[in-house]
Amino acid sequence: MPSSWSAHREVSAETSRLLIERAHEELVGGNADDPRLKHIRPLVQDSWRRSLASLVGAEALPPLELTDAELEAYRSAHPLAGAMDMIRALLLPESDAGVVVAVGDAAGRLLWVEGDRGIRRLTGDMGFVAGADWSEQAVGTSAPGTALTLGRSVQIHGAEHFNRLVAPWSCTAAPVHDPETRRVLGVIDVTGGAEAATPQAQLLVNATARAVEGELLVARLRARAAAPVRSRASAAASVPANASATLRVLGRDRGMLEVSGAGGEAVAELSGRHAEILLMLAVHRQGLSAERLTELVYGPDAGEGTLRPEMVRLRKVLERRAPQLVPASRPYRLPAELDTDAHQVLSLLGRGAHRVALAAYRGRVLPDSTAPGVEEFRDSVRIALREALLAEASVDVLLAYADTDDGADDADVLRLALEMLPARSPRRAGLVTRLERLAG
Repeated sequence: MPSSWSAHREVSAETSRLLIERAHEELVGGNADDPRLKHIRPLVQDSWRRSLASLVGAEALPPLELTDAELEAYRSAHPLAGAMDMIRALLLPESDAGVVVAVGDAAGRLLWVEGDRGIRRLTGDMGFVAGADWSEQAVGTSAPGTALTLGRSVQIHGAEHFNRLVAPWSCTAAPVHDPETRRVLGVIDVTGGAEAATPQAQLLVNATARAVEGELLVARLRARAAAPVRSRASAAASVPANASATLRVLGRDRGMLEVSGAGGEAVAELSGRHAEILLMLAVHRQGLSAERLTELVYGPDAGEGTLRPEMVRLRKVLERRAPQLVPASRPYRLPAELDTDAHQVLSLLGRGAHRVALAAYRGRVLPDSTAPGVEEFRDSVRIALREALLAEASVDVLLAYADTDDGADDADVLRLALEMLPARSPRRAGLVTRLERLAG
């Protein structure tokens, strides 16, 4: 007698999708005994339940775990870095192949996301970008995260994803193991339409993972032959655990400095003036003369001695809270990397993660500041976000932007969203009303 899942496979694709969506809604809503769940693949059922246990949101965006600088340093040292040319040759023979290929680490963080530009733009909208955490604990059921959880290749079709934002896509992923220890090194994923989760796609992804493992073993044996005294440990990639610092200035009148390292995490609220100075040094990483920094913070009419006493006070604050950031002089510059939440938004836009970027945009940069340099940077971030959304964002993201202070009265945004909505969408009437109000 056929199983429930076997019988379910006989129904149409549309009926199957609707059944899966309803079963998912029931489970997320707390009805774990809904009879529809019997028709869901056991692999998917189990993953959904793990996702619930991990408190994954059904429409949550993946966390961005790595900044640009951290991402570049980490993936250049990762064991799979040397296999990327092979992965591209096997899975992306053409740039417009209609799929996106992602390679992640053993924790589920995506390190490379490459492939069809149009597909990357759309998948980036849901946070499928380099540096994002796509583990099952972060986003729920997906091919890369579930493959890592189970330690084997996995295919997830459309509505089987736990996160509703991922439901339009299908994907196939396989873990890559160390050829000697069998420890998981990372995961290879192909994401796209239904064709990305066919039996042929699974064979190809599995074969690619095995080919990478073979290449890693060959490279390792060659390295040992060339340098027999070098230990296996020294050949393994590692990234030093340096302290990192982030300055939060979006939607805040006073800056918030967050520092994390081996000693834990520390948070310090900065005065508006100290936040302005530190932000200018973070924006102008090459350094600034005393005259130029004074002009950016106080304006062109400020005297030469205006900046010096404030720099003394700022140095004292940083010596206690973040000694690695105490500015050097002549020119004034930061001796260590300082990230800002505004730069993180710009980075997300550059990766095509529009929805994640909008969620990270908490408001304008130091909105009450009148420092010329801050005003210029504030406008550049605001304009970059607006133009990226107008050029490439989905209608859902545009509508979300239209509900922010920046987008509420933006007629161009409202008109574009109106054009992109289906003719019978109930949301059109509200947009028409808002446009008429702006015009009147």
